[in-house]
Amino acid sequence: MTVRKKKHNQAVIVFTRIPLPGQTKTRMMPYLDAEQCARLHTNFLKDIAVACRRSAADVFVYYTPERPAGILEEIFEYAKGFEVQKGDDLGQRMYVAIRDILEKGYEKCVLIGTDIPEIQAKYLKEAFAALDHYDVVFGPTADGGYYLTGMKKPLAETFEKQSYGHGSVLENTIASLESKGITAGLITELEDMDTREDLTAYRNRMRTERNLQYTYTGKYLMRTGRISIIIPVYNEEKTVGRLKEQLRGLKNHCEILFVDGGSTDRTLEKLGTEYRVIHAPKGRANQMNAGAKASSGDILFFLHCDSELPLHPLEEIRQVMKDHRVGCFGVAFQSHNFFMFTCRLASNWRAKHRKIMFGDQGIFIDRDLFFEVGMFPDMPIMEDYQFSLSLKKRKEKTGITKHRIYSSDRRFEGGSFKKLAVMAKMHWLRLQYRKHVSAEKIARQYPDIR
Repeated sequence: MTVRKKKHNQAVIVFTRIPLPGQTKTRMMPYLDAEQCARLHTNFLKDIAVACRRSAADVFVYYTPERPAGILEEIFEYAKGFEVQKGDDLGQRMYVAIRDILEKGYEKCVLIGTDIPEIQAKYLKEAFAALDHYDVVFGPTADGGYYLTGMKKPLAETFEKQSYGHGSVLENTIASLESKGITAGLITELEDMDTREDLTAYRNRMRTERNLQYTYTGKYLMRTGRISIIIPVYNEEKTVGRLKEQLRGLKNHCEILFVDGGSTDRTLEKLGTEYRVIHAPKGRANQMNAGAKASSGDILFFLHCDSELPLHPLEEIRQVMKDHRVGCFGVAFQSHNFFMFTCRLASNWRAKHRKIMFGDQGIFIDRDLFFEVGMFPDMPIMEDYQFSLSLKKRKEKTGITKHRIYSSDRRFEGGSFKKLAVMAKMHWLRLQYRKHVSAEKIARQYPDIR
């Protein structure tokens, strides 16, 4: 392929697969399907293209399989050339690419893989600078491999008798080079992205490294974090039909699990077969924990059966979770009663400022954090209160959505005096709990209304 006029004395080789479904990022499957894997890799490439463009180096793309480069030419539209990888194994293909580029007259060349979407131009410049002092330079990954290798002349020894995909790749390579009198330097270590756990770690880094939220990879991961809605039910024949209708528009965009605690009415009959139903011993904590264990989502959303969701609940959850590991909806009631309005204000103030969330507010939480904190405590009552206290003790920041979730006021039936009496009793029960009265004793004072 004809090379355009050279502007720099150094070059970057992007060593990649064409992002084809079923042929790239397959270690992410089945967490991601083949199409999602290809889209993820495409976003990696877009971020890498930005870094390369800012690196003060000419860029060449070496790819596999042998077919029209297509999408690569669109992403790396400024690249000097596109070549099919040549060689019998990975090491030989990398060596041939570096040799070819250095033979074009470049003084320095670095080769990078495409599992590192967090690479920036400064790391490429760091590698070029390190080549002033070393024969070979590597960019190490946390798992013991490397995302970058660079040199000033082609050194086949770098790739001889080496296997890849294990935790001693870089260590073995450097030891072999040094035994031959070849000096090797290291630049900044980065995290590669090969597994579901790597994506989870990236999402966590986005919450502290806000610049990642504006990358192609970050935006894609914020849009595609998998949500599991977990709904504990017990004798909910009056409410379950209405909730099913609300969830119908969401079921192709998230996982939905109903967890029945042994209903004796027509709840199961009304649930039918449209949604997945699992069974657990009665008790909201037991049921929600069972649902969490059976789920597959990155974000767990615990929803009461008598709740009414805002228009775009999944988007609202993702918006909060890009900056937090746990959050909830604000709560509201379909009532114009002054005391219910007061209850709404108090509940939302408590969630926002005191970081205390209750179940009727629709708690959602990072999957790993949920299990780290020990799930909901096995208690007959106050499980959500204690759960919030445990998160608060860990100093987890709680986010709250822009729009409200409407909760049933069925526990507050009756006139204003009866509503006020129920609120006062609930406050009194929480006070007793803080004074270490047992949850079993408190539960006896808070009858099941179903």
